[in-house]
Amino acid sequence: MRISVFVPEYGVIEAITPPFRSFHTANEFLTTFGKKPIFEVEYVGLNEYVPANSGEYTIKTNRLLKDITETDLLFIPPTFGDTTKGIRANAEAIPYFKKLYENGSSLASLCIGAFLLAETGLLNGKKCSTHWAHINDFRERYPEVEVEDGAIITEHDNIYSSGGANSLWNLILYLIEKFADRETAIMVSKYFALDIGRDSQSQFAIFRGQRNHSDLEIQKIQDHIEKHYEDKITIETLATLINTGRRTFERRFKEATNNTSIEYIQRVRIEAAKKFFEASRKNISEIMFDVGYTDTKAFRDIFKKITGLTPIEYRNKFAKVPNEV
Repeated sequence: MRISVFVPEYGVIEAITPPFRSFHTANEFLTTFGKKPIFEVEYVGLNEYVPANSGEYTIKTNRLLKDITETDLLFIPPTFGDTTKGIRANAEAIPYFKKLYENGSSLASLCIGAFLLAETGLLNGKKCSTHWAHINDFRERYPEVEVEDGAIITEHDNIYSSGGANSLWNLILYLIEKFADRETAIMVSKYFALDIGRDSQSQFAIFRGQRNHSDLEIQKIQDHIEKHYEDKITIETLATLINTGRRTFERRFKEATNNTSIEYIQRVRIEAAKKFFEASRKNISEIMFDVGYTDTKAFRDIFKKITGLTPIEYRNKFAKVPNEV
């Protein structure tokens, strides 16, 4: 099975080398288990020598993208820095990605490599993952793609994608298990000291209210929510602030922020709770009341839905101060 790792012009070195090294390592473990190595791994690119990061690295490719008519699996790592500049620098590669897929190749984007993949149009009507910090930008640029907020891995019609940063390792391990076996994937995870079981990047996400829109009245509502999240907030009250009816308000809020007003309030409150858990000695009940909740079960359920962890699990993992005894 041929594994091709595309080396983008000014790609992220920390995302380019992991798939290349991991599938080579999988071959080594297969040999150890008395099996034949099954992966042929290569670097491919638009040029023979490709700069990575801001130019401090150079990678030599094994083949040029224009010479490849087929491969079994093509990885598309992220570019370094501004996504628009990254897309522009690698625009020549987009038709080749599309042609390879049409010829039967599987495609796998890593982190914000999803932007390059989405440029092909192949993701339209499909699900995709990308780095949590770039989801709003991605949705605005590619409205026909369904982004799975918080997902580590997505798979749709032989197109794979991973979430942010180190989530790429989870996709790599998933693909090693899929195309080799679980035993090999587990050995690779142990070799690189990786968590093979993580399925969400939600616990790492930082909610920064979606403000990349031009509806000034909805921005006014967002300001109100973020200043008064600990108070009882009703949709009727919010609608009254901009002199509109409830149905019209809810439609406008969803269109502007990609969240319902209730979802937005929940995310603002949970973001505040996360900060309390990270930096204060308050107990869970105190923090729950401080961010506007009075029902312990509701608070716990919403917190876990948004972060992927219970409040206790989050505190134990991220607290910067010792807990009270």
